[in-house]
Amino acid sequence: MKENKLVDLSMGFAIKIVKLCENIKGHHSLVNQLERSATSIGANIHEANYAHGKPDFIAKLQIALKECYETEYWLELFVKSEILNRDAAVDLYNQCGTIRRILISSIKTAKENAK
Repeated sequence: MKENKLVDLSMGFAIKIVKLCENIKGHHSLVNQLERSATSIGANIHEANYAHGKPDFIAKLQIALKECYETEYWLELFVKSEILNRDAAVDLYNQCGTIRRILISSIKTAKENAK
């Protein structure tokens, strides 16, 4: 049932990122990158639930994990570039970290069950 929790968490996270990006003026290419990576997390988790077998399921979760790491990079860049203040980013960092940890655990479990 972790995947359902992941769907909910990633959707909520994506919505917060979309709303954040609506309020950032300028930096269109950077905003686009953040928005694309953050929303891709949930899209890949959602796709994993309709995978064609265990290897496809694992691959989709691994893509979601990579997107999670990319999103963390963009958030850090936004903070260090002073596009976003660190206080505003803390909740987003925490949510992304929670999703990342659940993805890592889910991938590990899926790989063990595939043996």
